[in-house]
This record gives sequence, C-alpha cells and structure tokens, in this order.
Amino acid sequence: MLLIDGAYGEGGGQILRSALSLSVVTGTPVHLTRIRANRSTPGLRPQHLTAVRAAAELCQAQAATSSMLPMRRWAAPQAR
Repeated sequence: MLLIDGAYGEGGGQILRSALSLSVVTGTPVHLTRIRANRSTPGLRPQHLTAVRAAAELCQAQAATSSMLPMRRWAAPQAR
C-alpha cells in the first residue's frame, strides 16, 4: 500500500485523481491523507468524491472515509 500526502506540492485535488488513476491501472492500494489540506476549504469536495466513487466502481475497490477525518481517503483495488 502506498501512503500519499495529499497536501504535497500545490495540495489540490489533482494528486487525489492521479493517485486513484494509477491505483486502478496498477492494482496498488493507496491511502491518501491531508487531502487539500492547504486549501481554504480542506478535504474532499463533491467533484473529488465523485472521482473516488467512479474509480472504485471501475475496479470493484473498497473506498472509505471517516466523518471525523474528512481529509483521508483509502482505496484498495481488487486483485487482478
């Protein structure tokens, strides 16, 4: 499993979308933390949640978030 800090670089949603895309393609689980932490409204926005749900549906992944930790997201693609 890869641990990815979502606040790295510009700290926007692109790191989430890129990590999810690569996870789907490679089958490597990812755990993202501090998603959009440096933004005025940190955490997942509706468009990011839509991307996570779409990626999970494509590869029958488990995707979880916690209402207590809205800046965390975990996705685990099914084994191929």
